[in-house]
Amino acid sequence: MKYSENKVELTGFAGNDVELKVLANDKRLSKVNIAVNESYISTVGAEVKNTQWFNLIFWNNLADEAAEKIKKGSKLSITGRLVSQQYEKDGIKKYSFEIVVSEFQTTTKEG
Repeated sequence: MKYSENKVELTGFAGNDVELKVLANDKRLSKVNIAVNESYISTVGAEVKNTQWFNLIFWNNLADEAAEKIKKGSKLSITGRLVSQQYEKDGIKKYSFEIVVSEFQTTTKEG
């Protein structure tokens, strides 16, 4: 079997302040959403703008660092891996996707 890699790289803006939770055994989890803006020219020559939202997850020391450095509007560049989860709601299968961040850099909205 050939080697494959689950790697995601995104640059965008934090949609909210980081939410930090302390879990059992002093594990820490931070969550934040990131908006990634895209634009392209359609086949009829019109500019199309699109914003995609992604859920980011940070663990332990990275969770602490994210909570300290990321504020709503912060520009983020992240590297991580995509994780999917399946659950059932009202008898319907649903799917959610999150990015578990392994590295990030941030600047303020102005910077």
